[in-house]
Amino acid sequence: MPSLLPSPARRPRQELIAWRNAIFVIFTLSGLSIATWAARLPEIKSNLDVSTGSIGILILGMSAGSILGLMASAWIMARFGARTGMVISLSCVAVGLVLIGIGAGVVFSPVLVFVGLALFGFGNGSVDVMMNVEGAAAETELGKTVLPLMHACFSLGTVIGAGIGAAASALRIGVVWHAGAMAVIIAVAVVIAVRFVPLREDLGDETPTHSHKQDWRSRLVANLAVWADLRLILIGVIMLGMAFAEGSANDWLALASVEGHGQSEPTGAIVFGVFVSAMTVGRVAGGPLIDRFGRVLVLQVSAVSAVVGLLVFILGSELWVIVVGTVFWGLGSALGFPLGMSAAAEGKNAAARVSAVAMIGYLAFLVGPPLIGVLGDHIGLLNALFVVLVLVVLSGLASPAARESRQPSTSLK
Repeated sequence: MPSLLPSPARRPRQELIAWRNAIFVIFTLSGLSIATWAARLPEIKSNLDVSTGSIGILILGMSAGSILGLMASAWIMARFGARTGMVISLSCVAVGLVLIGIGAGVVFSPVLVFVGLALFGFGNGSVDVMMNVEGAAAETELGKTVLPLMHACFSLGTVIGAGIGAAASALRIGVVWHAGAMAVIIAVAVVIAVRFVPLREDLGDETPTHSHKQDWRSRLVANLAVWADLRLILIGVIMLGMAFAEGSANDWLALASVEGHGQSEPTGAIVFGVFVSAMTVGRVAGGPLIDRFGRVLVLQVSAVSAVVGLLVFILGSELWVIVVGTVFWGLGSALGFPLGMSAAAEGKNAAARVSAVAMIGYLAFLVGPPLIGVLGDHIGLLNALFVVLVLVVLSGLASPAARESRQPSTSLK
């Protein structure tokens, strides 16, 4: 079946595959880093001897760092190029993990943990944009949909990181040693992986015939100019709703199962596991469906699935009904973000376009969950989830903006 993505085939097949695999690794490393922090959070809280509210303040440092990273990503790419930028960003993540480990396992300093989380958030926020820019570029040259699978690699990284964290905790390995080991793995792996990412002048990379130092300011201005594109803003709306649906589930699904539906804490954790499993399955299976039916239909079906899932989850009472709703919610949320990236990559100044919609999507991840929490305090957590439902509906209505703008061509086999 012909792909709906262009297949310029400007590079040898072996180079394209190596490029794709390198971005798989980058996505996995980002997920691995986040799970490393999350898996040891109970021990970090215990070691620091702080309240839940104080942990919330520490997490605020990570969120603030992430927002700064998102905002700085365009400048980093314009100044250093995406390839070097990914090394810089994941190096910040690695240093942040080391500071978190020292702060929570050696000097027991909440201030040092806060600084580490801010640096950790900055690195992850900026690399999120750059790895999606590279992923979209690789997808375009491959001529087949691979971004959903890249996002599945992120999910895989969180699963691996959670498993390592659980094992480290069970073996009573200190936070500082666990975080330090993960930092070394991440720093070394990114340096190796980016060697297989081609240098590209359009992303500001330094090449024998091009110096990013000569024109980075003008490139930054051009990057910011894409925000005037109405189609791009509508693609951002698609990603806003879907990212809101995913981010809200990540933070509130387990608690909503417990406090809203009266389930036990272990059951709430299982329901969350069902959601992330459905997300992963949707992303692994999504590529062929997108190439077969096109982005718009897949996005519309995804929006319907998410809306149905949210309604069933919110209004259901029996556990099996809640689980069914969670499955539909997860499957419906799986493809919106990567499909938005693919759509944004079409047209001139693709890197800047992908960067812009990535910022919209990741800001939804950061702002959405706290908003649900505030609303939940006033109207109840389940009722607050209706806000997510409305935004998913808007994503579905905006889905025609993601229509393929180029003629189908045969994909790289």
